[in-house]
Amino acid sequence: MGTISSDEILLDRARKGDQNAFREILEQHQHTVARTVAGMLGNTSEVDDVVQVVFIRFYKTLHRFRGEAACRTYLTRIAINASLDVLRRRKNLRSRFISRDDENKTLAEPGAYDSESERFDRIQLINSAMNQLKPHHRAVVVLRLIDGYSVIETAELLGIAQGTVMSRLSRATAHLRTILGPILEEEN
Repeated sequence: MGTISSDEILLDRARKGDQNAFREILEQHQHTVARTVAGMLGNTSEVDDVVQVVFIRFYKTLHRFRGEAACRTYLTRIAINASLDVLRRRKNLRSRFISRDDENKTLAEPGAYDSESERFDRIQLINSAMNQLKPHHRAVVVLRLIDGYSVIETAELLGIAQGTVMSRLSRATAHLRTILGPILEEEN
């Protein structure tokens, strides 16, 4: 007989209506969910809202969650799906309100800043590059390179083949190199 994890105990208590148990689950996994959402959406004001959506969806489906996957894995899957929903809405809004000329604007070159400003600029550039990836490529990058999931876990989370994970990761990193390469060469 296997050991019971603290997540399983908390899930069992939460299913029985114990709000403190659900709060503990939220506290244990909030950072992971927020990191996944921020990786998908960039560091925007929407991140907190989407994290709340993730936990609301989790709470509503708690009775259906059988524990076949780890709680972290299940929450990550919800986070990816909620983020993809936001990206689809963004794309629809962008296509309605932004002219094609606006899409061709490039980032201004950073000037000489102090180290904290340079760090912030670098984060902004990376976020901008990530936002240029197709959502399904971004999901693979976030899960593999930011969240540290294995190829197998990433494939399971996204419901795709392992080879597709590798292919999307390869295409995404090549695209990121194309976008960030000239910027990184300038800094060296």
